[in-house]
Parts: sequence; C-alpha cells; structure tokens
Amino acid sequence: MQKFSDESIMEKNRTRERVFDGIILHIDHLVNELPNGKLTKREVALHVGASAVLPVDADGNAYLVRQFRAPIDQILLEIPAGKLDSLDEDRLLAAKRELKEETGLDADSWVHLTDTYTTPGFSNERISLYLARELRFGESRPDEDEFLNVVKLPFDEVLSMVTRGEIRDAKTQIAVCMADKLI
Repeated sequence: MQKFSDESIMEKNRTRERVFDGIILHIDHLVNELPNGKLTKREVALHVGASAVLPVDADGNAYLVRQFRAPIDQILLEIPAGKLDSLDEDRLLAAKRELKEETGLDADSWVHLTDTYTTPGFSNERISLYLARELRFGESRPDEDEFLNVVKLPFDEVLSMVTRGEIRDAKTQIAVCMADKLI
C-alpha cells in the first residue's frame, strides 16, 4: 500500500464567519490557506446530524417510508430517519425514537452499521446508520409536520431496488448494502 503525507494536502483555516442561522442549517464562510499558500473561500453548511435505521423483521421484510422531500420536489422511498435533537444526543437513542415515531416499531436487537458524511464537499452532516431486528409493532407518532407512508417489502426486493437505481436516497442505499451480509 502506498504511503501518503496528508500534511501536503491539508488546508489551514484563516477566518470563519457565520452568515446564516436557519432552522436546520447554519452557513459559515471560511477563508482557508491551500497547501500552495494561496487563499480560497469555502462555504460550509453545519448540521446537527441524524440517525437512520433499517428495520427488518423475522420473515425478512424491511420497513421503509415514502415521504415528500422539498429540496428535490419528489417523494422518496427511504429508511426511517431524523435529525438529532442536539449535538450531544445519543445517536442510538435518536434512531430508536425515529423508528417508533415514523413506523410504530420497536426493536430488541440493534447493530450499528456505520456513520456516513452525506455531502462532505459542503456540509458536516453525519448520519449514523443502524440495523434493527426482533421487531415489535405498535402505534406510530410522526411529528406534526411529518407525513409519510410505511412500506413493507422483502429485504431482497429492497436490495434489488437499490442495485437497479430505483432507491436513490444515499443513506438507504448505504444501509441496505451494509446490512446485506448480516441478514
């Protein structure tokens, strides 16, 4: 394996200015010094982070949600997910909360699949992905501004939908592919 010196590609932050405080995003403008000494501007979207969960029952069925996503003006099929309530919120507890809120499901078995940076070119958003098994069914309690349909599909069909490009949500694609070897 090749050895690389990351020092030769690191940028040094020289200034940071908050230019926008939104509901779920904050935007900072940075001036960074490049390794060649030149200065460049960077725009960074700051996000509290999120957790997402792929619930799969004993019969091999996955439970996903269909919901409208305003930034792309489309309805997507995705795993249940939601933003953290604070930077220090336990990510597993957030996943459990979101699973219950969106689907009514609880789970006795949890596996942390990975953490992923959604769009590191401009955002620090990190989503923790989980696999939930040994499901128990109950009542969903979506947030008052959350409208979604729960969809039950065989996991193998969900995996096929990912590989055919029919599921375009990145967190769902990653969770399904990572969970494939565990299911």
